[in-house]
Amino acid sequence: MTYADRLEAAIARTANSALIGLDPHADSLPPEFAIARDPKASRRQKADACAQFLCEIIELAAGRVPAVKPQSAFFEIYGADGIHAWERVVATARSAGLLVIGDVKRGDIDSTAAAYARAFLDPAVAGEAVCDAITVNPYLGGDAVQPFLDAAKAHQAGIYVLVRTSNKQSALFQDHGTPRLYERVASCVREWGNSCMGSGGLSSIGAVVGATHPAELVSLRAQLPTTPLLIPGYGAQGAGAAEIAGGFLPGGRGALVNSSRGILFAYKQPRYAGLHWKDASRAAIDAMIAEVGALGCGRSASGAQARG
Repeated sequence: MTYADRLEAAIARTANSALIGLDPHADSLPPEFAIARDPKASRRQKADACAQFLCEIIELAAGRVPAVKPQSAFFEIYGADGIHAWERVVATARSAGLLVIGDVKRGDIDSTAAAYARAFLDPAVAGEAVCDAITVNPYLGGDAVQPFLDAAKAHQAGIYVLVRTSNKQSALFQDHGTPRLYERVASCVREWGNSCMGSGGLSSIGAVVGATHPAELVSLRAQLPTTPLLIPGYGAQGAGAAEIAGGFLPGGRGALVNSSRGILFAYKQPRYAGLHWKDASRAAIDAMIAEVGALGCGRSASGAQARG
C-alpha cells in the first residue's frame, strides 16, 4: 500500500488529522526526566530519558492520532546513544500503529541523498526503525531530490518537501524572485508527485507549508490539489483553526497538522496548571483533536476509504 493510502487510512481510523511532533527539548522535560539536563549525566542517560519520555507520549497518542513526527536533531546531539534512542522511539511508534514521519530535513548531492534515503526509508537498512515518510530539503535541486523519490517508489514510502516553512526568516530565500522560489518548488512537487499516486487520488510526495503563512497556505493548496500537506506552526507557534483551515481539501482531506511543544510540554501551560504532565498532554491532545475535528478533518477520508 502506498504511503498516501496508508495516510488516508490512518486519518480515517482516528477521524482526525493531528500530528504530534516528538521534539524532546531537554530543558522542558517533566521533572522525572530531569537527568536529561543534568550536566553530570552521561549521553546514554540523557538519550534514554528522552526516549522514555517520548515512548510515554506515544502511549498517550496511540489509537488517537494518525501519526507522529520525531525530530532527528534532538537525538543526534547524543551521538551513538541518541541514534539508539531514535530507533527505539520510531520502533515503538510503529508498534503502536502510528505512522512515523522522520523530521530529518535531508538534502545533498545525489549519491549522498541516496544514502540518506536508504537510512530512513529502506526496511533492509533501517529495520524496525524505518520511517513511513521523511522531510526533504530540495534547495540543491532536482538531482538531490530524485533519490528520495526513487526510495519512496521502491519502498511504498513518502516524502514531504520543504516548500513554505513556518520559521520567522523563511521569506529571505523562499520569497525571492518571480515566480517566488517557494512557488517554483511547489510546481516541482506537483510534477514529482504524479509518479507516486495512491488509489485515493493523493500522492505520496507531500509538501511542508507553515500555518504561519495562512494566505500562502490557501494559494498553495489550490496549486497542489493532489499533494498531502504537512502543516507546522499550529499551537505553540501561534496558528489556530482559522490559520490551518485553508490547507485542507474539501471535506477535510489532504493534510496533517503538527503540534509539538503544545502537546509534549502542556503541563507548563497555565490552563493545565496542577495536572500531572501526562494528564496535561492527554488534555492537550483532546483539545487539538476537537479543534481539528471541527474543520471536518478525517470525515471525507473515512468516506474515501469506504468507497475504495
